[in-house]
Amino acid sequence: MSNDPLLQPYKLKHLTLRNRIIVTSHEPAYPEDGMPKGRYRAYTAERAKGGVAMTMTAGSAAVSKDSPPVFNNLLAYKDEIVPWIKEMTDAVHEEGAAIMIQLTHLGRRTRWDKGDWLPVLAPSHHREAAHRAFPKKIEDWDIERIIKDFADAAERMKAGGMDGVELEAYGHLIEQFTSPLTNELDGPYGGSLDNRLRFCLDVFRAMRERVGEDFILGVRYTADECLPGGTGKAEGLEISRRLKDSGLIDYLNVVRGHIDTDPGLTDLIPIQGMASAPHLDFAGDVRAATKFPTFHAAKIQDVATARHAIAAGKVDMIGMTRAHMTDPHIVRKIIEKREDDIRPCVGANYCLDRIYQGGLAFCIHNAATGREETMPHHISKSGTRRKVVIVGAGPAGLEAARVTAERGHDVVVFEAANNPGGQIRLTAQSERRREMISIIDWRMSQCQKLGVTFHFNTWAEADTISAENPDVVIIATGGIPHTEVLTNGNELVVSSWDIISGDVKPGTNVLIFDDAGDHAGLQAAEFLAKAGAKVEIMTPDRSFAPEVMAMNLVPYMRSLQKLDVTFTVTYRLEAAEKSGNQIIAHVGSDYGGIAKQRTVDQIVINHGTIPLDDLYFALKPGSKNLGEVSYDELLSGGPQTIERNPDGTYQLFRIGDAVAARNTHAAIYDALRLAKDI
Repeated sequence: MSNDPLLQPYKLKHLTLRNRIIVTSHEPAYPEDGMPKGRYRAYTAERAKGGVAMTMTAGSAAVSKDSPPVFNNLLAYKDEIVPWIKEMTDAVHEEGAAIMIQLTHLGRRTRWDKGDWLPVLAPSHHREAAHRAFPKKIEDWDIERIIKDFADAAERMKAGGMDGVELEAYGHLIEQFTSPLTNELDGPYGGSLDNRLRFCLDVFRAMRERVGEDFILGVRYTADECLPGGTGKAEGLEISRRLKDSGLIDYLNVVRGHIDTDPGLTDLIPIQGMASAPHLDFAGDVRAATKFPTFHAAKIQDVATARHAIAAGKVDMIGMTRAHMTDPHIVRKIIEKREDDIRPCVGANYCLDRIYQGGLAFCIHNAATGREETMPHHISKSGTRRKVVIVGAGPAGLEAARVTAERGHDVVVFEAANNPGGQIRLTAQSERRREMISIIDWRMSQCQKLGVTFHFNTWAEADTISAENPDVVIIATGGIPHTEVLTNGNELVVSSWDIISGDVKPGTNVLIFDDAGDHAGLQAAEFLAKAGAKVEIMTPDRSFAPEVMAMNLVPYMRSLQKLDVTFTVTYRLEAAEKSGNQIIAHVGSDYGGIAKQRTVDQIVINHGTIPLDDLYFALKPGSKNLGEVSYDELLSGGPQTIERNPDGTYQLFRIGDAVAARNTHAAIYDALRLAKDI
C-alpha cells in the first residue's frame, strides 16, 4: 500500500473509490444528436484507463426541453440516451473507475432561440448577461414539471449504469432559486432562505424517491457568489449545513463565485496567470463547518497542489479536470513514480473557450484529447527504425521530434535560435502567460529522455539536411510576421512581435492595426500601454480579438481598460505616410464611405505570419513525394506512401505555420497525426 495521500481509497456511502483524484463534471461538447456516442465514450474511458478514481461526465445534461443546450449538452430528457449511457458506464467500470453524471436545468443560462424555441425561465425576469435571454418568470406548473423531469432523468441515469447523479446548482436554475439576486418569487419558493432552498431540496427528494438509497446523489454549488446582495459566505455555510442535514445527499462539491458574466466565470474557473487553487481554503472551510464529504476543483493543475489538498484535510476528493484533459494518465504516472512525465496543464483554457464559441473542447497541447478514436495518447513503436530530420524547435517541431522518437526512430533537430520554443517563447514574455513555456519544456524533457539530437544556433540549408542522409525530413520552421498589408507606407510599420520581443522601442502614441485577432495584438498593446504609450487598437472586424475568445479576454481587458487603451472596431488601416517625426494613418472602412486620419508616432501591425518555407522548396526536388501529403492516408491513420519522384531519397513534409498561419494546437496536431505513422 502506498502512503501517498492521493492514492488512498475513499469510501463514499456504499461506493469505494480507488484513490482521491476525480475528474469533475464538464461538457467537452462531444455529444452527437444529444447522445454520448463514440467520441464521448472514448474520451471518458481514457481518463478511467489512466487511473482516476471517478470521472463525472456532462457539464451538464439537460433534464427538460426548455433547457436547450448552448454547449452541445447531453439530452437527459430523452429515453434513447439510456443505452448510450450504458455503453459509456460499462467502458469506465471495466477500467476500474466509478462514473457519475451531472444533471441540470439551465434556467436563464441559455437562449430562447435554441432547441425547440421554448421560453427561457427563471424565478425572476432578470436577464443573464452571458446568454442575453430575458426569462419568463417561472410558474407553479413549471416548478412541478421540472421537479418531475429531474426525477425522470435520474432514473434514466441509474438505468444506464451510473454510480450517481450530481446536480449543477451554481449559475443554473437551482441557484437562481437560491440566490436573492435572481429569486423574486413569493412563498413557498421565494423570500426566506428556507423558501429559496425549497426547490433544490424538492428536486433531491424526488430523485431520491425514484432512485433509492443505493445511488449516490451530490451537488455542485457555490457557497459564496462574491456578488453584492447575493449569497455570501455566512449564508453559503448555512446552505451547506442544510444540504447535509437534509439527509438527501451524499457529498458537497463546492465552488466560489458566479458565472453570469465572462469575468465571473473566469474568476470561478481561473486560467493561466491567475492564482492556483484560489478557492481551496474556502472549500476547506465548508468541510470543517459541515464535517461532510467535500469535493472541489478549480485550477488544481499540478500533483503537488492536489496532494496538499488531501493531506491537509481541505477536501476528501480533489478534482483535476483540465489537467486530465492535458494528460489523462496522471494517476498511472503517480503510481509508477513518473510524475515528471506528466504533461502539464498550462492553463491556456483553449478547452473551455472553444466550447463557449460552439466548438469541441481540445487541449492546446494534447491533440489526442477528444480524438481518442483516431489519435493515440501512447505512441507505439515502429517496426523499422528510420532517420528523421526535423528543422525547427517550436511546438510543431518538438512534437514531431517527441512522437518520432517514441516510435523508435533516430531523430535530429536543427534550430536557428539558441533556444527552443518558436512563437511560444514570445508568448511567454508576458508575465501572465509564462506558463505557456511548459509546452516547450515538457517536450524538451521528453525528447532528451528519448535521445533526440539537437543542433541549436544552426541555420539549416539543403546541404545540411542532405549530409544527414535522412529517410524523412519534416520542416517546422514556422513563419515570420506579415506586415505588408497597406496600399503604401508598409516601410513605416512594425510588427506585434517586434514590440513583444523588445526588438523595437515602444512609441508614445501608437496605433495597433489588428486583423489577425489573436493574442499577439493584445500582448503588444499591453506591453506598449505599460510602457506609458497612448494606445488604440483598431480592427476591421465587428469585434476585436475573436481568436483570443471569452475567458482569455478577461485578464487582457482588466489590464488594458485600467491603462486606458482605446478599442475601435469596423475600421481598416489602409495606408501610412511620414509627416516629420510623426506618421499619418489613413483609415477607411469595409462598409464604405469613410476616410479618416490618425496622427501617431508608431504603427504596429498584427496580421499573422507568412510561412518561412524557403528550405522546404529547396528540398522538394530531392524528395520521393515532392512534398505531397495524401490527405486520405493522413485522415485514415495510415502511413504516407506517395512516391512521385523515383530519384528522391527522402520523404518531405512541412507542418505548423511553415504551411500557413494557425495556432499552437493546430501545429501540434499537424505533428502528431503525421508523425504517429512514420
